[in-house]
Amino acid sequence: MRTIHIISLIVLFTACKPSTKEGSPVQLYPGLFEAVQSSHIFPDSKTFADAIPKQSPTEIMADYKKQKEQPSFQLSTFVNDHFTIPAPAAANYITDTTQDISAHIHSLWEVLQRTPDKQESGGSLIPLPHPYIVPGGRFREVYYWDSYFTMLGLKEDGDTALIHSIISNFVWLIENHGNIPNGNRTYYLTRSQPPFFSLMLDLDNRPVANYLNALQKEYDFWMHTNKKETDEHVVYLPDGHRMNRYFDKGTWPREEAFTEDMQTAQQNNKPKEAVFRELRSAAETGWDFSSRWFEDGQTLKTIHVTDIIPVDLNCLMFHLEMTLAAAYRQKGDNGKSSEFESAAKQRAADIIRYCWDDSKGWFMDYDFKKNSRTGIPSLAGMYPLFFGIATQVQADTMMRELQTAFLHPGGLVATPIVTGQQWDAPNGWAPLQWMSIAGLLKYHKDSLAGEIAARWSHLNIKTFRATGKLLEKYNVVDTTLAGGGGEYPNQDGFGWTNGVLLKILHMQENGELRYP
Repeated sequence: MRTIHIISLIVLFTACKPSTKEGSPVQLYPGLFEAVQSSHIFPDSKTFADAIPKQSPTEIMADYKKQKEQPSFQLSTFVNDHFTIPAPAAANYITDTTQDISAHIHSLWEVLQRTPDKQESGGSLIPLPHPYIVPGGRFREVYYWDSYFTMLGLKEDGDTALIHSIISNFVWLIENHGNIPNGNRTYYLTRSQPPFFSLMLDLDNRPVANYLNALQKEYDFWMHTNKKETDEHVVYLPDGHRMNRYFDKGTWPREEAFTEDMQTAQQNNKPKEAVFRELRSAAETGWDFSSRWFEDGQTLKTIHVTDIIPVDLNCLMFHLEMTLAAAYRQKGDNGKSSEFESAAKQRAADIIRYCWDDSKGWFMDYDFKKNSRTGIPSLAGMYPLFFGIATQVQADTMMRELQTAFLHPGGLVATPIVTGQQWDAPNGWAPLQWMSIAGLLKYHKDSLAGEIAARWSHLNIKTFRATGKLLEKYNVVDTTLAGGGGEYPNQDGFGWTNGVLLKILHMQENGELRYP
């Protein structure tokens, strides 16, 4: 039965073969990759996807074909003989819990920093030319949107050189791959992540015109379409206006979450390729997974990411358009500058038109298939405040919902809905705390911003003193419990938690945050 199952997987992957510049693990090790993942040799599907081969893929596959037919063949032994199994990032780091938290974060930058990569023949890592910071734990590579929040902390520590190196790596990825992928792994090349590149440039000391080519290519990745209809990342609305959605080009299981995706597809009545695309597209959102993407608001099997115009994505695209307008203006091209200013202005109006729910007093995602808002409240609704798109009246109205539905002893929940997924209650996440705090400050909600910052930083520090760890996510509802849910255990390290916490602590020290 297992042999038939593996053969069917090979047929599926052959039909949906990825098209990438570098071979991803499923391409390089056909049959072997599926066998390892299906056999659950490693608790985490990402482990084998990140394994480093000891020989060339051709040699490994030749050995596999010879040995697998032998009665004494042991798959786990074969894997350990032919691959180096990766360790978690910062695996040997020992924390001093008596250390000042800011000093601890400062010391972690060196632990989480990676120097320019060497090429791994047959491995999944895409080598980057400049130093960068990894999040930590199972996340042993750079991640797109994580990096912005990590860079907030680097800025506080005055490490402008490393900020520029990270930006330079992303420019390199855009130039060599046409976009910034989810992370620097070959299995991430079919998708990106929330487009924070233009925001990263705000942390650099160079004119945005220096990055004009990269900005334009980033924009083209999200907006390019030769059709006058919805296609990939672009959604055409009935009024002819264009907005954006998340869309992964792949229709096969995520290699780093192979087991989980196969299980989800088996529980779903839709064609497997359609389910895999939805799961992969959810990974592009960064919110994998959340009630935001569930048609019934509760269960993963109803996932329909590609039907949704996300409010946060379109706010990020607004900022990208405004940054392009500034870059072209600096270059003296006033025509192109005006073009992008007009596009940004139209997008801001469309965000309010399609995503603002007056009855709920909140910005929601929009289901363009149903021509209605999804009705799922989330902290993505705070992005219009961060980018100054919301009106003052809208910001005033949102305060009630934010305090009654989202605010808890440890900070803000990602959504008020409990599903067992990690981007829902009771979990809080550093990037969403920051986007909310900064958005509130922009609309003169200083007292509430200070309260959220105090609750979040207190929880971070309390957990650090008890465990020696700064974590990927936290349970903000019951602060005696750890954050959980999702496909993998809570990770420590942790890049964006470190960055946001350091930013908040410095703002508190400088009196930039007020309290009720």
